[in-house]
Amino acid sequence: MMSAKFFENWFLPGVWLTVQITVLSALFAFVVSFVIGVLRTSRWRIVRILSGAYFEIFRSTSALVFMFWIAFTVPMLLHIKFAPMFSGILALGITYGAYGSEIVRGALAAVPAAQREAGIALNFTPMQRLRRIELPQAWPEMLPPFNNLLIELLKGTSLVSLIAVADMTFAGNLKRLVSGDSAPIYTLLLVLYFVFAFILTRVMRLLERRAKARVGQRPAQSGLRALFGGVREKSAIDPITSAGGAK
Repeated sequence: MMSAKFFENWFLPGVWLTVQITVLSALFAFVVSFVIGVLRTSRWRIVRILSGAYFEIFRSTSALVFMFWIAFTVPMLLHIKFAPMFSGILALGITYGAYGSEIVRGALAAVPAAQREAGIALNFTPMQRLRRIELPQAWPEMLPPFNNLLIELLKGTSLVSLIAVADMTFAGNLKRLVSGDSAPIYTLLLVLYFVFAFILTRVMRLLERRAKARVGQRPAQSGLRALFGGVREKSAIDPITSAGGAK
């Protein structure tokens, strides 16, 4: 089993590193999602084509291979060497940001056309219509699929252990190689990922209820039924299960 020294020097710092990578990657992916998602609804065709190309390319690219490419190929091509943790955050943010852009695009497209027409009648600029009319209505619809995407990103952070980032998966593998105790180590890792995912889900559910209350929608159901399944509410496209084509 794990010694107290190993917990203090390796495993607990690895858990903290996993939390940092998750938060930083999620923030980066969130920014990419909104930028690319909004651009995919642009009235200019060239902007839609370029942003759609980004979505198609990185949706179809392996996050692990892309991480390897940033960590090992970019230094050879450009003579720029990134820190392993930065390479992992960059790869995860770009890849999951592509999936998130479909959430944003789908939610914005679901806003009734009459709402946009009302903004035009009020002489709002496109940016004002986006900020005052479209985003407030689309935001509650984005949160459920963003919850799924965030959990996928959390699990994807384990990939950084393959580029020598000492997250909790790396620490667990290191201990397994030394002691050979596979069962307790991997069981502990599974439990920790579940706990983190559970916490993220509860936070996202709280944000969803508050966002729907602000626009006068019925809050999402709560309790065990909402946590473990239940009736799924209509929302924007979930890119993990079915991503739509670029527009």
